Formats: sequence, C-alpha cells, structure tokens
Amino acid sequence: MKHVKGSAGASPAPAGVVEEVEVRGHIIDSLILPKILDRILTAGASFEIRECKIGERRTDPSHARIAIWADDPDVLSTLLGDLVEHGAWPVHAEDAALATADIAGAFPDGFYSTTNMPTQVRHKGRWIDVSDQEMDCGIAVDARAGTARCVPMARVEPGMAMIVGHAGVRVTPLERPRDAAGFGFMNSTVSSEKPKAVGVRSVVEAMRGARAAGKKVLLVGGPAIVHTGSATHVARLIRDGFIQVLFAGNALATHDIEQAILGTSLGVSLTDGQPIEHGHEHHLRVINTIRRLGGIKQAVDAGVLKSGIMYECIKAGVEFVLAGSIRDDGPLPEVVTDVLVAQDRMRAALAGVDFALFVATALHSIATGNLLPARVKVVCVDINPATVTKLADRGTFQTIGLVTDVEPFLRLLAAELAPG
Repeated sequence: MKHVKGSAGASPAPAGVVEEVEVRGHIIDSLILPKILDRILTAGASFEIRECKIGERRTDPSHARIAIWADDPDVLSTLLGDLVEHGAWPVHAEDAALATADIAGAFPDGFYSTTNMPTQVRHKGRWIDVSDQEMDCGIAVDARAGTARCVPMARVEPGMAMIVGHAGVRVTPLERPRDAAGFGFMNSTVSSEKPKAVGVRSVVEAMRGARAAGKKVLLVGGPAIVHTGSATHVARLIRDGFIQVLFAGNALATHDIEQAILGTSLGVSLTDGQPIEHGHEHHLRVINTIRRLGGIKQAVDAGVLKSGIMYECIKAGVEFVLAGSIRDDGPLPEVVTDVLVAQDRMRAALAGVDFALFVATALHSIATGNLLPARVKVVCVDINPATVTKLADRGTFQTIGLVTDVEPFLRLLAAELAPG
C-alpha cells in the first residue's frame, strides 16, 4: 500500500516543511499506526503514507514510511518529538544532540525527557541502547565508553553529556500481547467484573514464569495487607520462594510486627476483630521495642520477633526497602527517611525484577511504577479502581488491575502457589 494521504482539512500540499518518518513492529494490531496518524492530524499537520508493508502472518512485523507536512517548522519539530514516544523516528537519522550539564541536580535546557519504554540513541553514527530505563529522567552519554543511561534529575552531575531535543532518539512502544495466555484474559486495564479466579491463575503463571527464568518477583504492599488479616498469606509466599523484593512503608512493617508480637493491628485484635484497651498504643510500643533492640533483624535474632512478613523477609534474605513519609511514627530503624536515598535504593533493588505485584497501596504503587521499565509486567490489586487508573495516567501503561478485596486474593494466590 502506498501514497495514502490524510489531513486535518484540505489535501496536503507541498508548501511548508516536510519530514519522513518510519515505524516498525506490530503497528496495526497494537494500534501504533492509528495513534501516530491521529496525532499528526491533531497537531494540524498532514501526512502521506508512502510505503506500508503489513506482515503476512500474525507474528510478522509490519513497516510504514510516512511523510509529514506542517506549515510551521516549530510545529513539525514538536510533532516529531511527540511521535518518538510512539515509535516513529526520522528516515534520515542524525546523531543525538548533546549539551553539558553545568550545575548539579538540573538538566540542561531543552533536555530529552524519557519514557519507561525501551529507548536507543544515535551517537557517532551508531544506535546504542539506553540502560536503567525509567520515565521522567534525562539521558547521559558516556562518549568514551559508547554507552547511554537514564539519570534522575537530582543525580545530575556537572560535566555530564546530556541529550537535548528529540533528534537521534528512538523508542520501541509497548505492544499488545500476541496470545491469549498470561495476561490475555484482561483486555481492559482495570478488571472489575472479570472472574477473579482466572485473574489469580494468570498472576500465578506470571510469578512461576519469572522464578523459572531466574528472575525476581517484587511485592509492593500497604498496611491493609495486615489490617485485613492477609499477612500470613504473604509470609507463606515469601517462605515458598515467590517474593524476592519488598517495597513498603513504615506502616506495613510496623503493623506486621504489632500483629506478630501483640496480636493486633491498629490496636484491633485480628482474632475476634475487637479493639483492645489501650490498643492505640500498640504500634508505638512495638516500634519502641524494635528501636531499643537496634532493628528488625536484631529482633529476629533475639527471638522477640518470631513470625510475620518482616520475620520471613529476614529469614529468607528478601531485599526490602521501607520508604518513610511525613506522617510516620518512630519510625522503625530500617525506614529510609530521605526520599532521594529511598528512590536510589529502590532502583538498585529492581535489578532482575520481571514481575511486580502492587497490593493495596496507592502512593507506593505509583512511586514504584515511576521507576519500572515497561518490560516489567505489573498487576495492581486494590479495592479502589482509581489506584489502577492513576498508575496508567502517570505512564505505567503496562499495569493490569484487579479490583477485589485483598485477603481473598492473597489467600487464593498463596494456595495456588503452594508446593505440591
């Protein structure tokens, strides 16, 4: 198929400025090509599809070459930068432009802002992969090593060579699953009326697949896990080797330890659901106990902490990052109170993670989603569908949502993953 024209008004004319772009991959069934054409028209520009080759088989990639016209060079430049994020890049590629960071903690003006999708940059005529892929960062190039990596704004150092503009950058957009296995059961981002058992089985397959491939599974959890009586299910998942990394806050760890030592969560008995006299003091008392012992590991070694999520993390060597907040009591000694340090520790802990399970925490889920590359599969379980919607709105496009109560989900998940 060739020479298909489109415009926001009249047929495209040769006046103005023109640039050719190409896009490759499963551009039809993943709706990449329609998105690109719609974006061109929305910007007030015009296009002509000069070449379009559709893969003959379902697994074959497709290819399209598109000429884009705009009356204003600035409009075209902005549009081309927009299309990079949809996987389109100029046919006549040029090297990425570089600017030197002049102050610490800030990008040069005109910096390229990253997405969470796989990215390459063209340097000295060669396309190189960008490592440490993460959204909302800049890209630093090491000319001597011939490498490029994502750098958060706060970690920019003077003298870094940073990419500016969109030239010489290409992004591989996220494609739809090409089979019905795995996450195929959820065609919508938020699954509120789908069979929960089917959803759990797909999560089971994803977790088993990650572990079979030698990859890690990340759990991002909120205190509702403990409040709903689900801590024993998570502890079981850790014991059975299905969780290698845990991200949480002071609250989850505190109430988990409160349950293990005093049998309550927020001062409410998890046996009969009744509030305990002076129960509102319980979380403070266990924080104080742990602080006097020097930390969670010391409490386990001393025999004070004998069960629960944090106990199993210590026994199994699970890497955990507890990131603090302004409302924390205590906090526990392991809680990282500097948010930039917490981000760095979370980034380091994400190495090797292939699957992430977000359970009952909006803030930690969104924070973690900001750090994850698009290749990491994400399932978010929450009673509130807005949590999943917020994740997608902030760029974690790969998120699949299960709207359900936490305890039944975790109970069934632990049972399905149980050995034997």
